[in-house]
Amino acid sequence: MRKGIEVRLGPGDRERLEAVIGSGNSPQKHVWRARIVLLSADGVGTMAIQRQTGKGKPTIWRWQARFMTEGVDGLLHEATRPAGKPPLRPEVIERVVEMTLAEPPGERTHWTGRAMAKAAGVSHRSVQRIWAAHGLKPHRVRTFKLSNDPKFAAKVQDVVGLYIDPPEHALVLSVDEKSQIQALDRTQPGLPMKKGRCGTMTHDYKRHGTTTLFAAFDVLDGRVIGHGAPPASGIHPLPQQDQPRDPGRAGTPPDRRQLRHT
Repeated sequence: MRKGIEVRLGPGDRERLEAVIGSGNSPQKHVWRARIVLLSADGVGTMAIQRQTGKGKPTIWRWQARFMTEGVDGLLHEATRPAGKPPLRPEVIERVVEMTLAEPPGERTHWTGRAMAKAAGVSHRSVQRIWAAHGLKPHRVRTFKLSNDPKFAAKVQDVVGLYIDPPEHALVLSVDEKSQIQALDRTQPGLPMKKGRCGTMTHDYKRHGTTTLFAAFDVLDGRVIGHGAPPASGIHPLPQQDQPRDPGRAGTPPDRRQLRHT
């Protein structure tokens, strides 16, 4: 036994410890703690207690000392430990919620956990807990569309029917618009995000102007050749751009080809 520690059982302690060991409902950690105390009270040495309980010396000494200071009750509960980090103050949580409900700075479309953590000066995990507690999901947007067309339902049935049950010998093509750079805006204002509800926006949009960008990648020197053109039908040749090349490189530069845009 460790020097300076002498385990003595008080009235009723042995009965309580033996009851803990003999009960099939006792947690195993309580059982081996009680065995350590009983063996220590019987004068068994530390090495022998190690062999019988399978616990190390620091564990044996800790529970011997706990019993001497708190008795049997001290074996049946865990020591209270201070929190590793203090909890966030209410004003910090409120500030994170207010920032989440506002528009993010710059060109971001929505707040991310790491961006919010950096802006608010808290950890990423703290932001996740705050969002979960307040039902906030900045990354989710629910789309909606209200059509004023009285024949909308019939049109949907016609279009969807072509995919579900096309006519015999029919070829159904789905054609999207040309690739353009567009200044877009939603047709109806959306609702902001709130607790338990995602932000909303319409799935369709209206244009405030378009432009077309032609781009090519020169594999010889790694340059990107770009040319902007107004949206129109026809052929738009890419302007000739004489760019210096490394004379030491082998190979013949490819011919400049016109980009066709219809």
